[in-house]
Amino acid sequence: MNASPDPAPASGELVADMRAILRDDQVDVSDSALDLHARGESVDRSRRPDVVVYPESTHDVQRVVSYAYRTRTPVTPVAVNSSLEGHTIPVQGGISLDLTRLDRILELLPEDFLAVVQPGVTYPRLNEALKATGLFFPVDPGAEASLGGMASTNASGTMAVRYGVTSDLVIGMEVVTPTGAVVRTGGRARKSSSGYALTKLFCGAEGTLGVITELTVKLAARPAAVIGARCAFGDVATCVAFVTELIQSGTPLARCELLDPAAIGAINRHLGTTLPEAPTVFLEFHGDEGWVEEIAEIALTLAREHGAVTAEAARDGDALRALWKARHQAYYCFVAVNPGLANVITDLAVPVSRLAEVIEASLEAMGRLALPAYLIGHVGDGNFHLTLFYDRDDAVAKARLDAAYGELVRLSLAAGGTCTGEHGIGLRKLAYARAEHGDAVELMWAIKDALDPAGIMNPGKKLPPRAGSATALASAEAPVEVD
Repeated sequence: MNASPDPAPASGELVADMRAILRDDQVDVSDSALDLHARGESVDRSRRPDVVVYPESTHDVQRVVSYAYRTRTPVTPVAVNSSLEGHTIPVQGGISLDLTRLDRILELLPEDFLAVVQPGVTYPRLNEALKATGLFFPVDPGAEASLGGMASTNASGTMAVRYGVTSDLVIGMEVVTPTGAVVRTGGRARKSSSGYALTKLFCGAEGTLGVITELTVKLAARPAAVIGARCAFGDVATCVAFVTELIQSGTPLARCELLDPAAIGAINRHLGTTLPEAPTVFLEFHGDEGWVEEIAEIALTLAREHGAVTAEAARDGDALRALWKARHQAYYCFVAVNPGLANVITDLAVPVSRLAEVIEASLEAMGRLALPAYLIGHVGDGNFHLTLFYDRDDAVAKARLDAAYGELVRLSLAAGGTCTGEHGIGLRKLAYARAEHGDAVELMWAIKDALDPAGIMNPGKKLPPRAGSATALASAEAPVEVD
């Protein structure tokens, strides 16, 4: 049996205790630090932690978490804080556990196509270190995300259609559990049938089941040749029809992205580009030079058969960089052209065969909403986003947006899809989790209770209130429930 917990410490006592556990320079209660850790990228709410701590080793993490378990102090893990769903907001205060100093690349193992990293390493920095090996880590969510955060949300991004999502590439972890134990999951073998799939469990757990302190990730060979393409069409429906036929024909794609005219217009205004403001598909192909040329030409020919108004390839480095700069900076362009407005980002994913009808119905719903909206998505794997902007002081607009958001989720679930393809549940999508998973939510709660009996680890995220619970979502935004 567990010993009786110590009473939760007052804020001043908590800070003093952290300074007794760590060095002074690893503990921060400055206004700037507390404000920085009070919110994420997108969710329109914030809550300051009582203290921010910066562990520099697994042992540091273990000592902080063991203290938190003993005193029932909430712990919210965070690294570069690029989350869009409120995962890093410390909704119950307590400790913000900043992992950015756990940023070492521990081992590069090119013979095994593996790398071992700490959670604060960003994927661009890992890829920079891998340049001389001819390998790279192919998950590319766009933001300069950390590997720990990417694992925690099971991030994917523009190249998932070819290389898979983060959980496909993480084969081992070191995790500090919510009781302060250190466990290792997986290993370095490319496959294993031993034990439960604990690595998969922690991937996508959003920091609610433990703190990832080390990851072993699979790498891919850098392609010998890369060709990009940009194909613009008269309407979004034709774009989707083209993409659907391209995928169903078996054409191997490395990236396949769709932007609507509003998205292209925002990019032009903010980046000074002159792209045609039409529904546009961005493509990329990887492989040997002759083969890639052949595949790219097949795709461009198919685009012209679908009536593309523009269908052109980008073969050299500068052209490719310009092509993907527009896509990667799209969200920041949307924010820049809607100053002062709050935003909500949907993250729907459906079977490719249902993609056209769901996108068309979603755009019709957005037309009725009459708020600024931008379509962008990894349509090669059936995942798309609508970024919606509203005045946070306009209660009527917020209520209309919530209702529209619920309608979009219903469309996705009815098509066999999900409310979140890659961003995770966090705070924003709590209201939709039970509609998607039904009674399986109670099984998820059983896992949470088993690993986090004190309920300290990133509380208020990932799981909706238990069935029959009177607990309100006081710590979360509360979008309308899905019928």
